[in-house]
Amino acid sequence: MKHFDFEEEKIIAEINKRGAKRVLLQFPEGLKSEGLRLARILEKIGVLPIISGDPCYGACDLVDFETERFEIDIIFHFGHTRMVRTEKIPIIYVDVRSNAIINKAIESALFLLNGYQKIGLVTTIQHAHTIKSAQELLVNAGKTVFVGDSDKMPYSGQIIGCDYSNVKSIANEVDAFIFIGGGRFHALGVALCTAKPTILANPFDEKALLLDNQVKKILQQHWDSLQKAKKATIFGILVGLKPGQENFDNALKIKNLIERKGKSAIILLINEILPEALMEFPAIDAYINTACPRISFDAPLKFLKPVLTINEFKVLSGEYSWEDMIKKGLFEK
Repeated sequence: MKHFDFEEEKIIAEINKRGAKRVLLQFPEGLKSEGLRLARILEKIGVLPIISGDPCYGACDLVDFETERFEIDIIFHFGHTRMVRTEKIPIIYVDVRSNAIINKAIESALFLLNGYQKIGLVTTIQHAHTIKSAQELLVNAGKTVFVGDSDKMPYSGQIIGCDYSNVKSIANEVDAFIFIGGGRFHALGVALCTAKPTILANPFDEKALLLDNQVKKILQQHWDSLQKAKKATIFGILVGLKPGQENFDNALKIKNLIERKGKSAIILLINEILPEALMEFPAIDAYINTACPRISFDAPLKFLKPVLTINEFKVLSGEYSWEDMIKKGLFEK
């Protein structure tokens, strides 16, 4: 992957410093293809590399439950910054920063910014180091630029799939947002939690895209899913078993609330929330997902039954209005 820095020297230095003999490499889906290359590098220094083949959805999704069984000395977790604390075994986070040049993508975005003066900048960890350069380009083009700085995120302007605090900290100050990155998921999250025009500036294809139509489509899908869930009499409450996703206390509160309304609810402990797993419970009419909220992102298309986020359930229970939920964030915990 020519556009990304996997910090091989840092990895080798950490291994040598700790005297590690067995290391586990954990990648999100888009980076797994580099696993074999990195494993071969580590074999050359006398280390046994082991690759996690399971899906990895974020920094909350850590493989630390079988490390003692396989005598793992250290885990390298790629593509995310630290989110949860677990000291069963040392975990080294590798940002995998992109070296893609952002200039042309920002220039493309400028064509979509007619009528918008105050611009918010946001990105993922892979492009966090480009924020200042993007800001300079926009200022030189006559724009006023804002970059959020929340104490929840290690870098200014950084977001993750379930935390848009840097975005919300400046949402009232800006007319539109630019998201720097190669995928639509995070950019759509920005648009959905702010109701502001959001432009995806992709440094890999050097193009920009206004996401208005995609946002309308997703909101309609989730609105339809909510309407189906209103007819449900039996709910399944999904509790994730991954280290950063377990939310059992919230699941208990949701169960009590559902039952007070005269409906039934059952809690399901689950490690991987997949359509085929939920199909094993045909009597359940709808699910409330207390684990990773991004699982519900494309739920209307993947799952046969509604799989609501916690905030969507609050709309269902009457605690939030639909407009309140959009402001709170569809995919935030």
